[in-house]
Amino acid sequence: MKKQRYTSEDAAVNFIFHVIAIIMMALIIYPLWFVLIASFSNPSDVANGEIWIWPKKWDLSGYHELFKQRQIWISYGNTVLYTLVGTFIALAVNIPAGYAMSRRDMAGRKWINIFYVVPMFLSGGLIPTYFVVKAFGLLNSFWVMVLPFSVSTYNIIVARTFFRSSLPDSLWEAAQIDGCGSIRYFFQIALPLSKSVLAVIGLWTAVGLWNSWFNALIYLDNENLQPLQLLLRRILITNQSLLGAATGTMAQELRRLSDMMKYAAIVISTLPIMCLYPFLQKYFNHGVMIGAIKE
Repeated sequence: MKKQRYTSEDAAVNFIFHVIAIIMMALIIYPLWFVLIASFSNPSDVANGEIWIWPKKWDLSGYHELFKQRQIWISYGNTVLYTLVGTFIALAVNIPAGYAMSRRDMAGRKWINIFYVVPMFLSGGLIPTYFVVKAFGLLNSFWVMVLPFSVSTYNIIVARTFFRSSLPDSLWEAAQIDGCGSIRYFFQIALPLSKSVLAVIGLWTAVGLWNSWFNALIYLDNENLQPLQLLLRRILITNQSLLGAATGTMAQELRRLSDMMKYAAIVISTLPIMCLYPFLQKYFNHGVMIGAIKE
């Protein structure tokens, strides 16, 4: 086989693509880096455009004031628990459902598919959902954050598409010849071959649960059960109220602390997910293409 020559035109194209990739990376990474260094900088330096790559002067008062709130540690722990337990429940619900929907021999598959798809476009609304949650006795409980909204039709469709396109029917037929039943096939063969879709759906669910605050605002009155995002929202709103009532030097100091707490809140609320994403990136890239496969 004749080896293809690497021409100067190829080198020029590769150089252009590398430059474009570097520019795109800078456009994505720099805003994140700017928020990080701004959380350690004086807000006046940030407002005056004196902060670009490194803090002009290190200032930890934003984090100090934020972590002075005793409730923040309780809310942080709640968010971690909601994310871990909610992600596990979502995977335990959506992955088997997606696998079952991928089986062409499942009885009533078309009707069940309609049962899942219709709520994607027609929901009952907030008030009926609230009464349903209340009727099940889930208000002001840990489980209201992880159970009622664990089923995701989109995730089920993604899982169904993955199982249908990645696991050939011949694999199931060979397993049947060896005496493997449906449940054993799912746990011993299908799941070990589905790490990418598990990682993708797990990441999507974890990010959603970590950033969730609206459900807590509606269904949780107990402050000891509220997640981090809702607490940070309340702290920032309280600071704005105090800022509006203050005058003179006190107003300037409150404005400085309020701005620093905003940056610090962004950092502590996004850092765990940002640290998790690089380890799942290869699965995420593959999983994004799963839903694009035409059946």
